[in-house]
Amino acid sequence: MNSYIKAISYYLPEKILSNKDLCAEFPELNEEDIFKKSGVKQRHITAAGEIGSDLAFHAAEKFFDEHDIAREAIDYVLFCTEGLDYKAPATSCILQDRLHLPKSCGSLDIPYGCTGFMYGISVAKGLVESQQAKNVLLLTSDIPSTVIHPKDIELRIIFGDAGAATLISHTEDSMKIGKFVFGTDGSGYQHLIVRQSGTREFMTKEWLEQYADADGMKLGKMEMNSSEIFLFAMKVVPPMIRELLIKENLLIEDINLFVFHQANTQMLEVIRRKMKIPVEKFVIDMVNVGNTVSATIPIALKNAMDDGLVKKGDKIMLCSFGIGLSWAGTIIEI
Repeated sequence: MNSYIKAISYYLPEKILSNKDLCAEFPELNEEDIFKKSGVKQRHITAAGEIGSDLAFHAAEKFFDEHDIAREAIDYVLFCTEGLDYKAPATSCILQDRLHLPKSCGSLDIPYGCTGFMYGISVAKGLVESQQAKNVLLLTSDIPSTVIHPKDIELRIIFGDAGAATLISHTEDSMKIGKFVFGTDGSGYQHLIVRQSGTREFMTKEWLEQYADADGMKLGKMEMNSSEIFLFAMKVVPPMIRELLIKENLLIEDINLFVFHQANTQMLEVIRRKMKIPVEKFVIDMVNVGNTVSATIPIALKNAMDDGLVKKGDKIMLCSFGIGLSWAGTIIEI
């Protein structure tokens, strides 16, 4: 049995943070420079009290409105995020109830970021192809804006908040999921990390006082070593591309479209040039949403489909890389 990506929907919060808004906060900057550095003109930001599972919920509700798929058909829900509602219970259990999915539905949280969509797809593929489930709803949602210090302009220009809902199914009228390549190098975990956000580093009175000007950074504070993350991506992504091609007995010319984690426009451009991928085959879809962490690939893939960039028989390479440090990829066929 094979598994297929059947349908995708996504949800963006109503609040928009534009480059003009950022320039009002940082008068030394201008909109053109922000865009040149990030490839982003605006990003969507959660409202006060709005969290990751809320965005996932809205994405799923939109999914059921947009696609002819009954809630009763879902027999497993996966929720991938770096911002779970609680340490316990699993947020996927809460989403099962909020979405009125069957009580016979399995549920699982996947606490992952940049590579979360690819890991979620691989778990869903395993569930479907082992015949444990027929229709797996993968919800990917992250709210990085809530863990970025207001004065950290480097991160604020890149990241946005979003949620996505993707159905992985046994039905053959969609996108067949191929073999996977995975990788992990935990020795570099500190290069992209959210401090004071767990049981290893927990919230303290001193922390809250230190960041009193930023509402205490109550959910933790993201820190990124940009140069190390760039070097990491340059080191692991090209070999991942080559390994995927070898696994599927394909040449790079056989791939019709490349949809990678939308980490950073400049980084993506360097990867594209390094691998000699034609511009028209390479998706960069950050201008209006930024880096939405685990939701970047489903958003970019959905937009590419809606824009008519893919047709029946096309092969699309999906690759992600980032926090962990981790990477993963597969090739899907329309």
